[in-house]
Amino acid sequence: MSGGRPLVLATGIVALEFAAAVTGFVASTLLPIVAGDLDARGELGLLIAGSTLGLFVALPLASRVVDRLGARGTLAAGMAAYLGGLALAASARTAWMFALGQFAGGLAGGLLAVFGISSAIRHLDERLRIRVVAASSAMWIVPALVGPAATLGLAHLVGWRWTLLVPVPFVLFGRFLVVRAAGDDPAGEEAPRPLGRTLLVPLGAAGVVLSAGFWPLAVAGAVLTVVGTISILPAGTARLRRGTPAALGAMVLFAVGYFGADSLITVLLTSGFGLGLGPAAVVLSAAPLGWAVTSLLATRLTVKRFPVTGLGMTAFGTAVLAVELATDGPFAVVLVAWAVAGIGVGLAYPGLYISATTAGSSGFSAAELATAVITAECVGQLLGRAVGGALSSAGGLFAAYLLFAVALLAAAGAATRVNTRTPADHP
Repeated sequence: MSGGRPLVLATGIVALEFAAAVTGFVASTLLPIVAGDLDARGELGLLIAGSTLGLFVALPLASRVVDRLGARGTLAAGMAAYLGGLALAASARTAWMFALGQFAGGLAGGLLAVFGISSAIRHLDERLRIRVVAASSAMWIVPALVGPAATLGLAHLVGWRWTLLVPVPFVLFGRFLVVRAAGDDPAGEEAPRPLGRTLLVPLGAAGVVLSAGFWPLAVAGAVLTVVGTISILPAGTARLRRGTPAALGAMVLFAVGYFGADSLITVLLTSGFGLGLGPAAVVLSAAPLGWAVTSLLATRLTVKRFPVTGLGMTAFGTAVLAVELATDGPFAVVLVAWAVAGIGVGLAYPGLYISATTAGSSGFSAAELATAVITAECVGQLLGRAVGGALSSAGGLFAAYLLFAVALLAAAGAATRVNTRTPADHP
């Protein structure tokens, strides 16, 4: 890769993180509105898990598509799927149509995910990747401050359907930069990922989402997801073997807890606490803002040994939400608890991510690390959103947030087996 391309690649990754922040706040803020308009309050799992299901289906297909179409052809196919899916979601009249549109968008994102991250691992040294993590965290600050309020205002003016289109220019810009910088990379260093084993994960999660209160199907889906996850992550991940496997295991558990809780936060506040969308938007911003600012500061320190402490704080903040829901606690406590959860993620995530994407003596290649870290985080998100959505649709918001807190506490335990030393720890 030529001298200027690492900078272009890093800029593209940071731009995509900004696009992810905008997309996340738009989706979370609009969720109660969309659920009400589509008469889908009993189908929350379907509304929130569609994009992650699509992303996971794309993971085993990504290298095959890039091999066949090349980087630019994959970009064109991905953009067509993304825009088509967004149009379908924005024009949806049923929960199923909305979920299908979100699925197409997730599928499009997954086509380039492995390609872009493996290129980053190949061409950005660890010091630069730490700076990219810091800059990516900073990309959440402005959306966290203005995103929910701006989304509500825009939805009031033009409706939620047009508001869904806000992230489009940011997504296009970031994906263009990543493909431009990494366009001459090989698609992968190994054989394509096993299709059958990888698809066990979204198949199992779909069982949870579509269980509609039928618990045998939900439990079978969860078990299938776990089995699929164990079969495709690097050896030792399920046993939390010290080093990279333990970091990947902690990443799965973290994603189950945090992203599951985050996906339902507006529903928790409006349905569980009876708050209006305005106060809910304030709380919605608290954790991502705490994550962004704390992570930006944490990555400037010379020693990154915060995953255990940070994940413990996030588990505590999430558990407080569950307790406050059961006792009908005051708004101020809810706001502070979710802010503490975000600060904990800001402390934990940089060191955890670097550990999960640094081969060290493990012998993992760049492509293996890229697929593993994407798999770990996406599996966690998918399982957390699917199980949380199923529980909340059945009236179990308290149980969902208690489960999220337990998953985060387990992530903190797994993080004790992670070596979080990075090059920045040494002169």
